[in-house]
Amino acid sequence: MKAFEYATALSTDSARQLVADHGAYLAGGNDLLGLLKEYLVSANILVNIKSLPGLNQIESGSKNWTIGALVTVGQIEGHAEIKKTFPGLHEAASEVASQQIRNVATVGGNLSQHSRCWYYRHRDTVCLKKGGDLCYARNGENRYHSLFTGNDCISPVVSNLATAFTALDATAIVLRDGKETRMGLAELYQKAWENPTAHNSLNPGDLILKIEIPTARRRSAYLQASDKHAFDWALVNCAAAANVVDGKLSQPRVALGCISPVPHQVQAANDFLDGKILDDATASQAADLILKGAQPHEHNGYKVPLAHALIRRTLLKLKG
Repeated sequence: MKAFEYATALSTDSARQLVADHGAYLAGGNDLLGLLKEYLVSANILVNIKSLPGLNQIESGSKNWTIGALVTVGQIEGHAEIKKTFPGLHEAASEVASQQIRNVATVGGNLSQHSRCWYYRHRDTVCLKKGGDLCYARNGENRYHSLFTGNDCISPVVSNLATAFTALDATAIVLRDGKETRMGLAELYQKAWENPTAHNSLNPGDLILKIEIPTARRRSAYLQASDKHAFDWALVNCAAAANVVDGKLSQPRVALGCISPVPHQVQAANDFLDGKILDDATASQAADLILKGAQPHEHNGYKVPLAHALIRRTLLKLKG
């Protein structure tokens, strides 16, 4: 690990000024410290943002809820009203790592974590995401990699919360160039779809401030499949949200994680589900639409039937 300065920011303006273009924000630090130790990230200064006012609050409203970027994953898991209002988000939070990690990991950090691809994480491998010439996963060990991508890198987004927030149609409020910028979850990761060296659409110095979640969808659900029962990354995860009126879906949204550099959502599937009575056949047709065009690699073809099953089961959970 290279030497760095350390400072604590007491306002978002001072945090941005301290970080400038060569620093990094520090909250829970679960991902950042590992990146620093492996020389994957170099920062002249770490700016502690845990004292920034208001960013550790969960605020409820009739039309929108706001979750600050410094709220921990454990707080979401333990929040009774979130469990009642956004059960899919609660389920996604409860699947993140271990209880000890959830108690310090923040919403902002979970959303902005770097790729978990082992070629990227290996300090001696200069892969495409690190500015090299090749994505070694394409013709190497790709069991955990993407089925969809817009560039040669096949590293997927692995944030549980990103999948749940996408299904809930949430918006990230990002401090960019001194101004608050609103970004949908698809936009928050779009740059990673296009650019193999990007992990998300955040520019140097950008800071996620909070997430706004509309209450328009009263039912939500989340499921994931992992190699191990607990404390493991998802192979595939799925979140769905909708209203259910007289047995029919209204404003449905379905999102998949761990199969693309962005939370994977297909508008044609959402449109197909709108107004439908939810049953296994309907859920299966939606899964077909969502996975249409998937391009599995040598070792991750299992993700297609796995994702298909998760979509069906997650949708059927909306029936209550």
